[in-house]
Amino acid sequence: MPSAAAAQAAAADGTATVFYYTKTRNWTAYNLHWAPDGGSWTAVPGTGMEAACTDWVKRTVSLGSAAGLQATFNNGQGTWDNNGGKNYALGTGLITVKDGVVAHSDPCTTDPDPDPGTGTGTGASATVYYSTTTVGWPTVNLHWAPTGGSWTTAPGAGMDPACTGWVKKTVALGSAAGLAATFNNGNGTWDNNNGRNYALGTGLSTVKDTKVTANAADPCASVVPDTTAPTAPTRVLASAADVSVVVTWEAATDDRGVTGYQVTRTGGTKGTAVTHTTSTVLTESGLEERTAYTYAVRAVDAAGNLSPASAGAAATTGTRPPAPAGSAPLGGDPRKDPIYFVLTARFNDGDAANNRGGSQHVKSGNAANGDPMFRGDFKGLVEKLDYVKALGFSAIWITPVVLNRSDYDYHGYHGYDFYKVDPRLESAGASYQDLINAAHAKGVKIYQDVVYNHSSRWGAKGLFTPTVYGVRDAQWSWFYDEKQTGFEYDGLTVDPKSGKSYYNGDLWSTAEPVGNTCVNWGAATQYKSAAGYTIYNCQWPNPTSGMFPKALFHPCWIGNWEGEDARSCWIHEDLADFNTENPAVQNYLIGAYDKYIDMGVDGFRVDTAVHIPRVTWNRRFLPAIQSRVAQQFGAQKAKDFFVFGEVGSFVNDKWNRGSANQSAQYYTWKESAAYSADDATAAVQQYSTDNDPAKQPTSNNAFLSGNLYHAPDHAMSSGMNVIDMRMHMNFGDANNAFQNGKDSDDSYNDATYNVVYVDSHDFGPGKSSTRYAGGTDAWAENMALMWTFRGIPTLYYGSETEFQSGRQIDCGPTCPLATTGRAYYGDKIAGSVTASGFSKVASATGAVAATLESPLVKHLQRLNEIRRAVPALQSGQYSTEGVSGGMAFKRRYTDASTGTDSFAVVTVTGGASYTGIPNGTYKDTVTGDVRTVTDGSLSVAAPGKGNLRVYVLDLPGAGAAPGKVGAAGPYLK
Repeated sequence: MPSAAAAQAAAADGTATVFYYTKTRNWTAYNLHWAPDGGSWTAVPGTGMEAACTDWVKRTVSLGSAAGLQATFNNGQGTWDNNGGKNYALGTGLITVKDGVVAHSDPCTTDPDPDPGTGTGTGASATVYYSTTTVGWPTVNLHWAPTGGSWTTAPGAGMDPACTGWVKKTVALGSAAGLAATFNNGNGTWDNNNGRNYALGTGLSTVKDTKVTANAADPCASVVPDTTAPTAPTRVLASAADVSVVVTWEAATDDRGVTGYQVTRTGGTKGTAVTHTTSTVLTESGLEERTAYTYAVRAVDAAGNLSPASAGAAATTGTRPPAPAGSAPLGGDPRKDPIYFVLTARFNDGDAANNRGGSQHVKSGNAANGDPMFRGDFKGLVEKLDYVKALGFSAIWITPVVLNRSDYDYHGYHGYDFYKVDPRLESAGASYQDLINAAHAKGVKIYQDVVYNHSSRWGAKGLFTPTVYGVRDAQWSWFYDEKQTGFEYDGLTVDPKSGKSYYNGDLWSTAEPVGNTCVNWGAATQYKSAAGYTIYNCQWPNPTSGMFPKALFHPCWIGNWEGEDARSCWIHEDLADFNTENPAVQNYLIGAYDKYIDMGVDGFRVDTAVHIPRVTWNRRFLPAIQSRVAQQFGAQKAKDFFVFGEVGSFVNDKWNRGSANQSAQYYTWKESAAYSADDATAAVQQYSTDNDPAKQPTSNNAFLSGNLYHAPDHAMSSGMNVIDMRMHMNFGDANNAFQNGKDSDDSYNDATYNVVYVDSHDFGPGKSSTRYAGGTDAWAENMALMWTFRGIPTLYYGSETEFQSGRQIDCGPTCPLATTGRAYYGDKIAGSVTASGFSKVASATGAVAATLESPLVKHLQRLNEIRRAVPALQSGQYSTEGVSGGMAFKRRYTDASTGTDSFAVVTVTGGASYTGIPNGTYKDTVTGDVRTVTDGSLSVAAPGKGNLRVYVLDLPGAGAAPGKVGAAGPYLK
């Protein structure tokens, strides 16, 4: 049948023409088994497909009033295209299905519009070659218009494989002298060419990395056709867990590169299934119980050559498991547990099947690096728990786990469904619950990053999601996805109609939706998109337009970051600001985070805590956390549940530009005044009447009384602890951090619970935009201070190797993640490691073994050993009374209930002298040096940059000094 006829049939209402790629199937027959959306399925095996052109078969079906169809494909003899266990969801018009990828075009046309307004379909022609090396698209379309003529119907015509790295298309120009062109993947991703169309002439042109070469040589002329098949994959292994199977194999080789794999599953009652994947891992879930399955793998190259099948790998499923049981929090004093902070999606990749690049994969440069933003996962973290333990950490702070939704959401701070764990982080046998359970089994706590302040621009599922952002008219329809009844975004599942995992069809409409609250919906604005299209009102979230109901979301932008509006307005266009003073919003968030408490997490790191008024925290969210933990695990576990908030005071002042409400220490206190019963009114009252730093309470909870520890008074503690922003801001120099930290400690309820770090996923010291680059000696000094001074030492992943030192921490999608402080760390810790205890390595192989030999790793391991051996360094109060020296202090912790009494004097880098200290025998944990004090005085020589001395008083029966702890290293010696 001529291509034009196929196109006309497909364009008619209620039809779909489905093209299916045959080269990598090599079946003798092809059947389309399908059902219109909402309708009945054809009888198995479906309808036979007919030859279309080389390597393609097709079938046109009538859909009636349906907007699309569900489909699958088979050979009529029991072998099915499994598509990862899901039906293909297809729309209307022209649709291609190639090795699991759905796109939209006619792959058999040579000229999608033989007479586009400038000729008769005869005359000049243009042959266009397009390089796929950079874009990495599995399908490419040419969307074009002859000079002075009309454009093809978007997305244009499918281009044909030419040779490795190139596709091509020849089009008739009639009397035109050239054409305007652009390229896309058939699923809404376009080569933008900096906002301009490509201008091409007649004859042969090449387009590579936005460079056009006219009258070019055929880039494939000297390329011998690829007829060599890849080698067969080796080491195919299959393992079953319950009714899931994970299949892994070693990558095959090919003279021009392997592009994917076919995995054939046999066994069970449902016939043979074939799945296409680009990974070397395949996870299948929901299989039959107690059933033997066999898997064989074949490699595919760009020319469609198939390797021989691998040897088979067998696995037998078990029984379907009940929902995983929760794990109780470990409990205990959180000050005993140094924290390792990871961006889960960037730490270690345990399962490539859940990797996702998102809408910015190409634009960001991540595609070119083979580095999808969602790369690390819970499985990868489980696999490296022993690495974290070998460093000496007993707590891990992970980024938010809830289902996110934005253009660049790997970090987790754009929550969408707060009741669902993001599937891009989970795998079969490695759910979030599995991570918590596995960490607890190793004595490691999990602190979950939580967001109460905002959702994403998509709203919050179950509370409110915008009905629509704007008009899906003729000029935008090719770009925004079709609405799909029954399809639900989950971040992981690729929408077969668009080929995206970042589906946006639920937010676009051709008519104003019922119940719309957005003012002037659909009105054209003065603005244009990069492609020159009109932007309509409500096409981007604007809190002042009424798009988000003010009962649930605040309707304004922040104007003053130290003003009252910092708690009541949006901080970013992608972060819809919850009206947290509304009981409906409070209940939504409390219910969501109850779920994770029930799973047994050990604490919450609270993102953007400063943007919610303290009175709301103290009235609603903090009591709800305490109540739920106590209800589920008892009062003691509730007391130990560690909550620490981010209060972004990015200045060196003790009080953030004179505003108590915008300062970290303010959030550690309960209210000292009565406010209106209405939370919104109370928030304004609090800001208006309680913002003077001079009127804030003070505390001696962090300080020794002479040389004595005293019971802290936590009666006015809010239950929220905080990140020590003042030390963070001053960690460009350890001594500055120390002096500034001390200066603020009387204004916290108890500064010994402060979380202390040098840099993070947001900023380096001094609000630097780059990861700390002070050098190895300075890092060693910073660590020596953090691990001995008051507070809980915290390290951002990779700092133990100065990972990405000096690199920009975050540049959004404007540069590849690999060039930033959020780069993927898995390559540094590849291999195996087993910890025999905290700071102890039993065995290690591969890259991780080399990493564990790094000087800062050795330093860190020993610091953790020393801190763990001296209770005063974990939970003690401190004093600098009678102490001279730069970073020198004394600490003590006493607990009569356990018989603990620990007293230590510390100096970091420089020398120090101590007067008025208890007499007795002091033993240095670093060198083992023993000193006897008889007159209350002790002098210590400067140990050197990054080194320290920790002399512990020998108190037999209560707190005997441990003596030398661990072995000498590069700094502690």
